[in-house]
Amino acid sequence: MYRSFQSVLCAVLTVFALSAVAQDKAPAVAPAIQSVNIQDVKPDASDAPGYAEQTNGERSKVQPGNNAPMWRGVGAGVEGYSSLPKSQAPEAGVLIQPFVQYPGSRLTNGGEAWRQVRNNWIIPYGGSLLLIVLGAIAVFYWRKGMMRLHGAPTGKEIERFTPFERSAHWTNAIAFVVLALSGITMAFGKFFIKPVIGETLFGWITYLLKNAHNFAGPLFAVSLTVVFFTFLKDNWPSKEDFVWIIKAGGMFGGKEVPSHRFNAGEKVVFWGGVFGLGLVVVASGFVLDKIVPGLIYERSTMQIAHMVHAVATLLMIAMFMGHIYMGTIGMEGAYKAMKTGYVDETWAKEHHELWHDDIQAGKIPAHRSEPVTGPAVRA
Repeated sequence: MYRSFQSVLCAVLTVFALSAVAQDKAPAVAPAIQSVNIQDVKPDASDAPGYAEQTNGERSKVQPGNNAPMWRGVGAGVEGYSSLPKSQAPEAGVLIQPFVQYPGSRLTNGGEAWRQVRNNWIIPYGGSLLLIVLGAIAVFYWRKGMMRLHGAPTGKEIERFTPFERSAHWTNAIAFVVLALSGITMAFGKFFIKPVIGETLFGWITYLLKNAHNFAGPLFAVSLTVVFFTFLKDNWPSKEDFVWIIKAGGMFGGKEVPSHRFNAGEKVVFWGGVFGLGLVVVASGFVLDKIVPGLIYERSTMQIAHMVHAVATLLMIAMFMGHIYMGTIGMEGAYKAMKTGYVDETWAKEHHELWHDDIQAGKIPAHRSEPVTGPAVRA
């Protein structure tokens, strides 16, 4: 037992001796921990000459995993490798577009510049325009009501539109409604439809409307061309149109200003909406559909086409809203004219007096789609 106690005592003394030696070798005062600014820390590789000019391959050798040179080039618009053919995807190797400044945007890359124009200008101001026009029409209808005939109908009818004219007009009108409703839903639907029906159903609806928009576009273009050449003859400006414009057609007075088959307001819609805006909308729509032969479809091309298409379309919708109002609930007998093709003699005299006078004088046939065997009126 004495020997066991002696062994334990020796072990304890040995531990104390080793601890004393370790304390003698340790410094008397431990250094304090000091904070370091991470911006001042430079790995040894960053001190190498030409570090900032290194290629991505060179950087990966000194700092594996650091591909900053590659992303710096991506941000600068450097073109990388792409297996897609240049003829189909000329800028497939460029991930980020070069800097550009579209009207209404800051100087930034092309995608962000297009986004700023769309979200900061086209969507808010375009939506406001449509609401203002809709509100103005509602107020006008509330205060004035439907423009009714002052005289009693005679029961004798005059052909205002032939079956071909009505077919062309209705085809174009239906295509326009499909395009307008689908375009408004895709542009503004997330603000007033998606919160009500949810993201899933809204996604399906916009997907269907997008395809309907793409199919109705070419139909609208063809029918618009037919409408333009069909009604061109009677839409040339005349001296009577200036009087109509000065007096606003007599809408705020007691009697309408005499006009030919189409008054100055209808001619403004024809030349400004059908021809002017129609040409811009159709041309930009063809670019967006990528059906213009020989055109290089880069992102900048599509962005500009979209902005032009959106602005022209909103202006066209605003203009045609007034046209639709006057052709439906705004004027008594106007819808009947496009539905059946005929108007009462009283309607023709009150709304288009010069056209009525030409018919009565025999300068214009009262019935153009069927042989005239009797008087120039239809009983």
